[in-house]
Amino acid sequence: MMATVSSSSGVGSRGSPADELVCLQHVEVEARRKTGAHADSEGTPRTTVMLRNLPNNYSRDMLLELIEREGFAGRFDFLYFPIDFRTRAAVGYAFLNLCTPEDAEAFRHRLGGFSRWCLPSSKVCSVA
Repeated sequence: MMATVSSSSGVGSRGSPADELVCLQHVEVEARRKTGAHADSEGTPRTTVMLRNLPNNYSRDMLLELIEREGFAGRFDFLYFPIDFRTRAAVGYAFLNLCTPEDAEAFRHRLGGFSRWCLPSSKVCSVA
């Protein structure tokens, strides 16, 4: 069954399934644009963020505690926090996958520019 797709003239017309898909994708992209949600080049909303400029003396547990303390407990499902195996120090970045695009956007706003680390550090977190 094909849905009626509204044309630019405002007159309904029967479109192909591909036309219907393009129209729905356009509506989704427009909704994300209006809400400020980040999307990839194909318009798919992003849920994974990269944290940069993390203190090298931070541990995975410290980062998890920070994420949860900032209100994101239960709102993510994956954390990649690499360390240098030789020195046992963090390498200064992490990837976090949040459950929804809205959670990812809230996380970007909340931790972008963060600098209140539990250990002495002058680093300022950047979230992309």
